[in-house]
Amino acid sequence: MKKTTTRLADGRELIYYDSRDDVVREAVDRRPLDPVATASEIRHDRLLGDSVAIASHRQGRTYHPPADECPLCPSRDGRLSEIPAADYDVAVFENRFPSLAGDSGRCEVVCFTSDHDASFADLTDGHAALVLEAWTDRTAELSQLPGVEQVFCFENRGAEIGVTLGHPHGQIYAYPFTTPRTQRMLASLAAHRERTGGRNLFDDLLADERADGRRIVLDGDHWTAFVPYAAHWPYEVHLYPKRRVPDLLALDDDARTEFPQIYLEVLRRFDRIFDGRSGGDEGAREAPTPYIAAWHQAPVRAADRADFALHLEVFTIRRTPGKLKFLAGSESGMNVFINDVPPEAAAARLREVASES
Repeated sequence: MKKTTTRLADGRELIYYDSRDDVVREAVDRRPLDPVATASEIRHDRLLGDSVAIASHRQGRTYHPPADECPLCPSRDGRLSEIPAADYDVAVFENRFPSLAGDSGRCEVVCFTSDHDASFADLTDGHAALVLEAWTDRTAELSQLPGVEQVFCFENRGAEIGVTLGHPHGQIYAYPFTTPRTQRMLASLAAHRERTGGRNLFDDLLADERADGRRIVLDGDHWTAFVPYAAHWPYEVHLYPKRRVPDLLALDDDARTEFPQIYLEVLRRFDRIFDGRSGGDEGAREAPTPYIAAWHQAPVRAADRADFALHLEVFTIRRTPGKLKFLAGSESGMNVFINDVPPEAAAARLREVASES
């Protein structure tokens, strides 16, 4: 991997990640951009104990532009974008409309490919491995920023999720606090350790899923993908490395090599679960499945971070062709999820739509 760092016209950082060492990145951002003005503020909810980012400047962010005006495509044919180069493998840059900025953290955009019409599932194993390297490198860099407590790499895909740009991309948030979801995991981890005389909750959870077997989707040499016993979402898969590590930086070479094979297959199955060509529900043919893919890493300075287990959670809000899972009264009002799809049935469906060998 070759990494090249430069600056956009308004001073934001842009990093190219190339698979070839001989690539030269000299293109300059020629856009007449004003300096970025952000109004991000973190407010603490005294009642719930969590934090809320107030970011009014995001009201003006780019919203569903036509493909020929996509800001994540390369700059070609006289059209200037966020990526000055005429082509790229993977590119990462500071978000022009960040949810977190300054003392409130940092937000970055990760462009997985220059191909506007592709998706992550279309990448080759080698290209997906390059994205993994970019995630790892950004985790390392952002973890060193003053005030950053947790680094979160994720992808939102599909208009149903709320994505405003169709180009295949994800984001990275560097939070100035440990997120509520992770705090709950750490609390469960500590309680399990106390209750079991020192056992690790993540290790036991993975061992129990593999022993049960009914919810296993893929089981490789170094990764296991399964639908969790208490899945919140209609189709939800968690990917765990078999050797517990706290973050992306700690993955060994074997796990890095196998990850693209496992992850790409999971994403391709997600795209087939509602597709009538593969025997899906009601014989319907749907647009690509909307999903969120979220990396869970240990907080930067957590005392028990070595006990945390890096894992990737992928889920869709689509529950059947033409129908979405909405977060209505129980979910939004009380944070109690109601799942219409039994996890065992979801896992069986995801095994059924396996790629042909």
